[in-house]
Amino acid sequence: MQAHCTQIPYSHTGSFSKLVMDYLDGVEALKPFYKYAPNLDGIQEAMKARGNFAYRDDLVRVLHKQYDGLPVFEPVMRNLELLLNKNTFTITTAHQPNIFTGPLYVIYKILHVIKLASVLQETFPGKNFIPVFYMGSEDADLDELNHITVEGKSYQWMTAQTGAVGRMCIDEPFLQMMNDLQGQLGVLPFGNELINLFHKSYQKGNTIQQSTLHLINELFGKYGLVVLIPDNRDLKKIFEPTILQELETQFSHHALEPVKNELGKNYKVQTAGRELNLFYLLKDKRERIERVGEIFKVKALGLEFSQKEIIEEVKNFPERFSGNVILRGPFQETVLPNIVFIGGGGELAYWLELGKVFDAMKISYPVLVLRNSFLIMEERHQKVWKQIAFRAEDLFLSKEELAKNYVIRLVGEHQLIDMESGMISQVYNKILEKAKKADETLAGHVIALKKKNEKLLRVLEKKMIRAEKRKHDDAIKKIEYLKSSLFPQNSLQERVENFSGFYARYGSAWIEEILQCSEGLKQSFTLVHQKKNQ
Repeated sequence: MQAHCTQIPYSHTGSFSKLVMDYLDGVEALKPFYKYAPNLDGIQEAMKARGNFAYRDDLVRVLHKQYDGLPVFEPVMRNLELLLNKNTFTITTAHQPNIFTGPLYVIYKILHVIKLASVLQETFPGKNFIPVFYMGSEDADLDELNHITVEGKSYQWMTAQTGAVGRMCIDEPFLQMMNDLQGQLGVLPFGNELINLFHKSYQKGNTIQQSTLHLINELFGKYGLVVLIPDNRDLKKIFEPTILQELETQFSHHALEPVKNELGKNYKVQTAGRELNLFYLLKDKRERIERVGEIFKVKALGLEFSQKEIIEEVKNFPERFSGNVILRGPFQETVLPNIVFIGGGGELAYWLELGKVFDAMKISYPVLVLRNSFLIMEERHQKVWKQIAFRAEDLFLSKEELAKNYVIRLVGEHQLIDMESGMISQVYNKILEKAKKADETLAGHVIALKKKNEKLLRVLEKKMIRAEKRKHDDAIKKIEYLKSSLFPQNSLQERVENFSGFYARYGSAWIEEILQCSEGLKQSFTLVHQKKNQ
């Protein structure tokens, strides 16, 4: 299999928020909300600030226990040992344990940390850079994590389990879903290879977080990717001072509010947070902790604690406390010697709210890098695109715009009535002047006639374009096929499709090709032209 890439500026896609575009452009209005620029100078500053990371021994001990019993790749073992070195830093991305890794962009985030770690290793040879996938396994939103789409077909895990998804176990409905998936993928060249990997990873009785670790390790271990499951007593013990600080003073809410208000003047605020940004995590339950006067309540579990009791609970059972989105990032940065966080637009948006939270905790804030985005165009799509002969960035236009542009290009601008409309507008302007001279009150009548006429002409123009489209029905159908195939559900491919279809067609070489097309600190949307080996 061979692939080549076309880089498209994010601004040409129309698929990213104003906040994201302003961050990429270094707009002054956003600079107060982050500490380091996403460039080599920013990374050097972040390394200086991170040089005093104190928990290397604890982190490596946890990781060794976590990988115990797994087939560990030599690059992963080497990176675990390097984490003990004070000149070693992590490049991290994070995501919940979606079944079978979820949408494509999760794969892209992982490949981005691998690529950036490699780029930085070459740039700063005296340092070590470890790619890390931080698993948000305490997330309890099953509806968000329990489904995938493979080449337009949806699969959903129908389980009765509740609580943190990472702690849920592989059950019969999950195994049946895998069998259904095999029916679709098994006929493709590498389909059974992938299904075997799924069966190896998702074994009955194993937790989702164990299974996800196994799968991601099998897919990316050869690149040295380290997976961290933070749902761990020893790691929570490191975070204990912050948990206590949050319970006693609700510091994160007080730190977040002024930043949220200031950021909200120009941008949509991603997350509002709560007065107390902690959950209580117990077996198959993850429920909000609320402070009512001097009492801490977990209403969904019928639990109440005095301040003294909840402090004792934290000290005895730190694993029972789980931060929400506001404290997830700070927990990550507490337990990792991290200098770069790679995330999507939504993630960057809420990280930009957290600067004062980090300041209050006196921990280092990372360089924020927007994750790589890709659109995979297989050979069948490329043939159609070549016939239509549009530019790469035109792919992001709506199918209606593409169809209109195609017709205009074929029949010429003369078929439209812009020029004629302009001439008619001039006539109305002359009539307007004459009407004013006759009686000023007639001006409104002339203006209304002009607007009505313009509206009727646009309706006529649309009918003319539809008539031309009917003459070129085959080409219009090709455009519609491309848009529906490459932008499923009218969304970016990476936000809907799972990687399984591509792996089943092209094998592990597909992952290597995406890695080769990945960029480190450069920021652009990448169109991947996928071809089979001849």
